[in-house]
Amino acid sequence: MKLWSHRLCKALLFTLVCSILNGCPRYAPLPAGTVKEIDGHAASPIVAKESVTVTGEPLNGAPPADYLVGSGDILSVTVYGRADLVGMAGKGSRVDVNGTIQLPLVGSVQVAGLSLQQVRDRLQDSFKHYLREPSVVVEVLEYKSHPVYLLGQFKVSGTHYMDRPLNLLQGLALGNGLDATANLRGARLLRGKKILAVDIYSLLHEGDQRQNVWLQPGDTIYVPDNSLQNVFVFGAVKTPGPIPMRNGQLTLHQAVAAAGGLGETGYDPNLRIIRSLSPTRGELMVVDLDKILAGEARPFQLMDGDIVYVPKDFVGNWNQAINELLPTLQAVGAILNPFVQIKFLSQ
Repeated sequence: MKLWSHRLCKALLFTLVCSILNGCPRYAPLPAGTVKEIDGHAASPIVAKESVTVTGEPLNGAPPADYLVGSGDILSVTVYGRADLVGMAGKGSRVDVNGTIQLPLVGSVQVAGLSLQQVRDRLQDSFKHYLREPSVVVEVLEYKSHPVYLLGQFKVSGTHYMDRPLNLLQGLALGNGLDATANLRGARLLRGKKILAVDIYSLLHEGDQRQNVWLQPGDTIYVPDNSLQNVFVFGAVKTPGPIPMRNGQLTLHQAVAAAGGLGETGYDPNLRIIRSLSPTRGELMVVDLDKILAGEARPFQLMDGDIVYVPKDFVGNWNQAINELLPTLQAVGAILNPFVQIKFLSQ
């Protein structure tokens, strides 16, 4: 009896193993070097992307051929054979805020806005009233009327003075080079309160001479620090504002989480992202957050300066999104990348 039971168990076990093996798919080895393709479009969370270029007014007009004297300059005026007429006891004559210099014998003479040759001719005419055939020589001892301000990651930042017409490359050279942390994609040229549509990165790394504009007195060149990287999350999140990037890495869903998470009143999953590539180039993207959160699309990597807008309701187009976002951009405009300021805040 025991022998019969033992044989029955073995038979049943054999039958079970065979049925399992027959039910499993057959393994067919792939040839060496075979690569299985994955549909990248299906894994991308980007719904739409638009490249945008901004242009400003023409900036590359010809500069003055000669240096023009201005307030703050110190001039050396020499009258041949008359050492007693040298201004300021040989230390030169400073052009005052009214654009004039004071000289013995002739008094106050207007010189601002004139080239050195024009100043010489004017002084020579003035001295003719007191001297016979005066010979006048004019030189600039100190250039102090045409400042250029270099701010940020320059080796020698601060106020520099032009001694001749300078283009942007020459102005950058006044800083004696850039620090290793210079963020050239965020660099900008300011004239008054306006950011000019000039791409310093393209000028230095791609040799785009269209960006090599002539500087004007009072221009500011600012090069930010690339170690201070942020993105900005606005809209239907609990704590909107700047979000720091750790080691330059941050994904979209991480940024939303760092902004306190999504609001409780609902949101449109098609998030809007404004990306600055340079002061003159950027991208407008629509990204499906729900696909990322559901694991149906790969994480979306953000870049420094990205602006993420989480709409509270359905947004039909970019014009509507910008209209909703504009008051926020205006409030924090000073810390945004130059592309955003030129494209959306320069009106």
